[in-house]
Amino acid sequence: MASHLNVQGIFAAATVSDLSTALMWYECFLGRPADDHPLAQMAQWRNLSATGGLQLWGDKTRAGSGVMTIVVPDLAVEIQRLSAQGIVPDSEARGPFGAVASFFDADNNRIVLAEPAID
Repeated sequence: MASHLNVQGIFAAATVSDLSTALMWYECFLGRPADDHPLAQMAQWRNLSATGGLQLWGDKTRAGSGVMTIVVPDLAVEIQRLSAQGIVPDSEARGPFGAVASFFDADNNRIVLAEPAID
């Protein structure tokens, strides 16, 4: 028996007040529609990376204040793509750690795009 959690994959998640409305924003943000809706108030994007995805949950009582970080290879490219769709970062920072840009959905969930530093 393993002495640690044997992780096969992981999903970031956000809770939103109106799943239908939020789906449009997240589909624009991610650049593609959700892969499936396994539950009535849940949509998910599988395989955004080799082992990660995103789940979006509709729940008015728990909506907002979530935080997720999505690592991307070229932050400038993503900011340009999103800005062309009217989604602009709330803040940006660059340093020895790399670069990050924070975005907020309509429920105040923070989505951070992060570009690692080049070694």
